[in-house]
Amino acid sequence: MRAAEMFERGCAQAEVARAVGVCLESVRRWKRVWEQGGMQALRRRPATGRPPKLDDAQVAAVEAALVQGAQAHGFEADLWTLERVGVVVERLTGVQLARASVWRLLTGRLGWSLQRPQRRAVERDDAEIARWIAHEWPRIKKGQ
Repeated sequence: MRAAEMFERGCAQAEVARAVGVCLESVRRWKRVWEQGGMQALRRRPATGRPPKLDDAQVAAVEAALVQGAQAHGFEADLWTLERVGVVVERLTGVQLARASVWRLLTGRLGWSLQRPQRRAVERDDAEIARWIAHEWPRIKKGQ
């Protein structure tokens, strides 16, 4: 819109390119569009392309189901994988998504990120570890 205002004032294309911070070819293209349709022609248009397979209500339902955890949906471990999420999406919506589409759903539309579980022994006793660090380690360190 700044470029269009500058066109109206009669500024040179090179000046517009410097002021807006784009290449001269972009300014030339914008000016052609502006000359044909005015400022309205330069306004942002909605993205074209294939519409998403899941609408916003379905995405909300999927997110609510994922928040419940994997075990609530019959999986042995409470760990989400792309395959498991795909199964839940298909159960809830009847839409089958490819792994890449499940990834885009999680990271793009839901804003989730990759989380890897920490590998820890089942027998790990954090209280015993804290006790050892507080009492045994100083004793061993003194003995050196």
